[in-house]
Amino acid sequence: MTDAWDAHYADGNTFSPLRDSERALLAEHAPAPSRDGDGGGGGFALDIGCGLGELARHLAELGYEVDAVDFAPAALARARAETRPSATASAVDYHLFDIERDSLDALPRPAYDLITFRLSWAFVHDRTRVMNRLRERLRPGGVVCVVTPVAEDVFDGGRGRSIALDDEEIGVLCAGWAVAERYDADGLAFVVLRDPVPAPALATYAGKKRPSPHALTGAGVVVTDAAGRILLGWSVRGVWELPGGKNDAGEGFLEAGVRELEEETGLKADPLPGGARLLALLMDSTHGIPRMTGAVRVTAWSGRPTVTEPQLIHRWEWHEVADLPTLPQPLFTPSAHVIDTVWPGLLPGLPPVHRYPIAQAPAPAPAPAAGPA
Repeated sequence: MTDAWDAHYADGNTFSPLRDSERALLAEHAPAPSRDGDGGGGGFALDIGCGLGELARHLAELGYEVDAVDFAPAALARARAETRPSATASAVDYHLFDIERDSLDALPRPAYDLITFRLSWAFVHDRTRVMNRLRERLRPGGVVCVVTPVAEDVFDGGRGRSIALDDEEIGVLCAGWAVAERYDADGLAFVVLRDPVPAPALATYAGKKRPSPHALTGAGVVVTDAAGRILLGWSVRGVWELPGGKNDAGEGFLEAGVRELEEETGLKADPLPGGARLLALLMDSTHGIPRMTGAVRVTAWSGRPTVTEPQLIHRWEWHEVADLPTLPQPLFTPSAHVIDTVWPGLLPGLPPVHRYPIAQAPAPAPAPAAGPA
């Protein structure tokens, strides 16, 4: 981007000239403050993306001492060449500076009364970060002025958002200021920002619009009895499957597995630590839909397996783990992946899956034995 703008100015190209409406708005909303209390001019201005320096020189005429910065050397060379010697011209200093890449500590002054972006804010990529740092360099009572084309008004073959701001982006720009005013400058948006609002103590969070269905998520539960046999259900769909099912809204994989175990079989996982654990997350796909399965292992439970949802499961049976590789009927693929998580390598020829093991927290150290009374 720097090279493109440097070539633009090196080839003798110009920029949209300052409009009388802009001059009037600057005089009304950003007059140079008085430093000596007698009504005289004063104050420091930072003009970012100054280009050929027309706005910087105008700010000097208003009474500001101006630091005009741009990242294109050719722009600064032409700006200096086009600045005629005068009392006001001597109040403008041109600096090669990239507002996004260079440290603001390298700016000539620690703080400014006025910071301007004229037709340049749309080209800033990290807008939030840049404005946050510039707010910190605004003197009490200072003003930020952003002059920008409006995307809806730019007819450039669909490139409007690359050179202009739409109403949403202007709204983002205005957030975080006690005073945010927008004026029209012959078709340009002239935005005046003052009195930065202190950052909130805590970040806030929000969703986007209702998403379209994208993936399936659920849990499969491995339960074994005292003899080490595994519980499988013969499904109405003609496969053996583990207890389990889809997550409810806001429900974790472990919670979903424990709930589904009780709802489908009547077995209740004991709440003691380690009675139920999430071992891994398994990701595959079915019919072109991503599918995520939580592998849950229940080692402590109470109750007796009962068919509670006959519309889904015909019966529950305890199986010898060693028999699983030679079951004459198929295993439900997500159940097979969960079983393979508990007994790696037991089942041959599994379909591919992405497996993300869950690290288990170390068991708490036993309390020291009490000494003699």
